Amino acid sequence: MRAFQDNVQRAGPAATASYTLIGGILLLGGLGYAADEWLETSPWCFLTGLFLGMAAGFYAIVMSTRR
Repeated sequence: MRAFQDNVQRAGPAATASYTLIGGILLLGGLGYAADEWLETSPWCFLTGLFLGMAAGFYAIVMSTRR
């Protein structure tokens, strides 16, 4: 049981970074989609939101692996 707890504890930063990647893509992609619907600029705001979400997520992954 102790080994399981140690593994879960070590995986915490990586799990957080993966949630940040998924959340960033969904949130910023969704905001970009909404902006496209409102401004009628499809697909540019959506694509910008996706790329910004991926950049934020990968930044979080890099920061979690540097610790």
